Amino acid sequence: MSDLVLVHVETPAAIITLNRPEKRNALNRALVAQLIEAFARASADGQVRAVILTANGPAFCAGMDLAELAETLDRPDEAEQVHADTHRLAELYELIYACPKPTIAAVPGPAVAGGAGLVTVCDLALATPQARFGYPEVRRGLVAAIVLPHLLRLVGERLARELLLGGELMDAPRAYQVGLINAIVSESDLLPTALQWARRCALGGPQALAKTKELLRRFSPFTSASQVAEESASSRLQVECREGLRAFLEKRPAPWVK
Repeated sequence: MSDLVLVHVETPAAIITLNRPEKRNALNRALVAQLIEAFARASADGQVRAVILTANGPAFCAGMDLAELAETLDRPDEAEQVHADTHRLAELYELIYACPKPTIAAVPGPAVAGGAGLVTVCDLALATPQARFGYPEVRRGLVAAIVLPHLLRLVGERLARELLLGGELMDAPRAYQVGLINAIVSESDLLPTALQWARRCALGGPQALAKTKELLRRFSPFTSASQVAEESASSRLQVECREGLRAFLEKRPAPWVK
């Protein structure tokens, strides 16, 4: 595994760190693949009792790598690749959400679009005051299909509509108020607090924790991310998405903005 994802065990937790700070930890294919591998290993490791997901750099995750998507849309196999990419991202979300061990997002800065999705699929989340959360996909001509079910599960339909249709970011205090995160802590306390939570969870029996998570998933009004992956893929292949991506990368308003 290259250094896009760093993994080390600090008993009782495996700490998985996004390590693409120069791109604000944007989710390209390589990073998604390495996250899938890291979570699969942590889930199977009997010595790991909890998993902490965090990031290097000022941002937690800027979401999908839009430059990589724009490049993909110029390829002759664009449709095949776009569908493969959306299903891989859905696979990552499912793997984290279904992990039999408690998962904790430790968010040092902005978590946007797919990055906010990573926060919602973890069991617990804490963030610094510098963190921001939001889903600006519609402003790029995209649809936040894969993250939508998890957002609905946490904050309800009214707020989900505000975030998904308006595309504005919300600050850490509001994210705490609406239940998107569990706590706000200083930057220096972020990982120590996450480890404290991991140790607290590790006081529970491994089988009891896994069964509790299974029941929470079973009784959650939740649509599998894989079920909406096709909706995400189809939106990426539309002309509007191409125009929105081009405008974003060229740092100018989208053509529908008057």
